[in-house]
Amino acid sequence: MTTVRAPAWKWEWNLNTVVIPLGFAGGLIAWGATWERLSSNQDSHAQSINRLDKRMTAAEVFLRQIDNHELRLSSVEKQVTEAATPMRAVENTLNSLAADMRVTREILQRNEAGQRDGAHLLR
Repeated sequence: MTTVRAPAWKWEWNLNTVVIPLGFAGGLIAWGATWERLSSNQDSHAQSINRLDKRMTAAEVFLRQIDNHELRLSSVEKQVTEAATPMRAVENTLNSLAADMRVTREILQRNEAGQRDGAHLLR
């Protein structure tokens, strides 16, 4: 019978053996770098959020002022339209009074002309 010899163990580098540990180590390093960037940027993002919050508050205050001005303008416009009707009535009254004054002036001019003609005839 032939004897089978046990295989001898050889120290060899397999490509998978090298790539897997290096990939795992690279993944851990990338995860750590990402975590560091996230934690370092939290303060700057918090400051940006606070700045935006202040800007929004200022914009809301300005919008409230605009709403207040619009309300005031609408009330003034309403008052103007309400005042326009009595002003038209006053204008119509003044026009009729002016016409009456013209008629009265014409009558007075006729009377004065008649008195001059009558006084001229009496002389």
